[in-house]
Amino acid sequence: MPTEQPDAGRAYRRYLSAVMLHGHASAKAVGLGATDLYALNILELAGPMTPGELGARTGLTTGPTTRLVDRLEAAGHVRRVPVPGDRRKVIVEPVGRPADLDRVLAPVRRRVGDIIGSYPPEQQAVLFDYFARAAEAYQEAADELRAGEDASA
Repeated sequence: MPTEQPDAGRAYRRYLSAVMLHGHASAKAVGLGATDLYALNILELAGPMTPGELGARTGLTTGPTTRLVDRLEAAGHVRRVPVPGDRRKVIVEPVGRPADLDRVLAPVRRRVGDIIGSYPPEQQAVLFDYFARAAEAYQEAADELRAGEDASA
């Protein structure tokens, strides 16, 4: 009797829901909103950028992006730096991390590290390849959705 295949779509949706739930819980644990923590992660991964670039990456419009940067700046996590040669432009750069963020994220980092470490090196390579390619696919899909919104506006 053949074994029933797991529902890949359902398993993946469950995984993404758990990641999002953890992100919200982590943000709350360090006194941030989920979007604020997401923005800090973007800045940490991609480096300093204009408020417009940060807004595009977070999916926020101009007003909410300004309020996001204001909150993060007031909390001491980012600063606005003038762009040399253009007094009208600023770059948002990270200057600190929420005090307890590493402590809050340590348990899940350890657990996921243990899971990945339980696979042989060749399977780990497949997992890391998947993560890199899936991240790119999600970014491209989000860019396409935003382009479609802009075209219909």
